[in-house]
Amino acid sequence: MLAAGKDSALLRFSLGNEYLKASDAARAAEHLERAVALDPKYTAAWKLYGKALVDAGRTADALAAYRTGIDVARAKGDKQAEREMQVFVRRLERSPQ
Repeated sequence: MLAAGKDSALLRFSLGNEYLKASDAARAAEHLERAVALDPKYTAAWKLYGKALVDAGRTADALAAYRTGIDVARAKGDKQAEREMQVFVRRLERSPQ
């Protein structure tokens, strides 16, 4: 679909999710970064992007992604996503780097 020029946030989210399932966090992060660039208000993509970054060992980037995702979720009124990402941030901040 990408080769056919049908890029979209949902497609990138789906690709990122599949790469995470295949344990390729770096590749997942690339697609999820593009997903949030295409749709900056896509809270699920922000949450998965943060996870991909954590799995790729990019803790500082993950914290930044989660914090942006929290702001997006708060603005949208998506309380569940906001709470989940806040928990992820607290866990990362407490874990030894």
